[in-house]
Amino acid sequence: MRMRRLVFVIAICSIGVGIFIFLPLQKVFAFTETRIDNPVVHYLPFAGDDAFGIRYTHSIHKSDVLEYYRSVAGNRIQMLGMEYEDLAIGMPAYAEEHQTLTQRNGKYYLQFDKEIINNFTIFIGDLDLDLVFVYKNHEYDLKKDLQRGKSYLFEVKRLSLYERWKGVRLI
Repeated sequence: MRMRRLVFVIAICSIGVGIFIFLPLQKVFAFTETRIDNPVVHYLPFAGDDAFGIRYTHSIHKSDVLEYYRSVAGNRIQMLGMEYEDLAIGMPAYAEEHQTLTQRNGKYYLQFDKEIINNFTIFIGDLDLDLVFVYKNHEYDLKKDLQRGKSYLFEVKRLSLYERWKGVRLI
């Protein structure tokens, strides 16, 4: 009888540990390399603040572009807006439906009213120009942490402890 109880307790503990290790619980910002068979997930733990951004130096204008986002229900991404200095090549010169373009102090501000997406792909160029992920007043250098010349699928998702062990945490 004691042996059955011991086996039962061990089985219950094993199931509990398995659930703890393999159940995707922690919300993260994930960068997963595309066009590869066994991609590694590079991630940054979500710390309660749903606002984040990307700042990069435009390759032609050589001026900073800031993109603002926030995580919304269902791990989706709401595009909030962009801030940039130069129009023309690669930068919007007018607002489309559900967008507002304004100019203040020499900068352009493009706001999105209803742009909600599941993910987007980001290319890590091989130019020595800034590309940083901004979260909670900290900048994470994506050109240092991710491989140049590769594309990554960016998404807000939940990872299990096992997936986090296999992945790489952005520092």
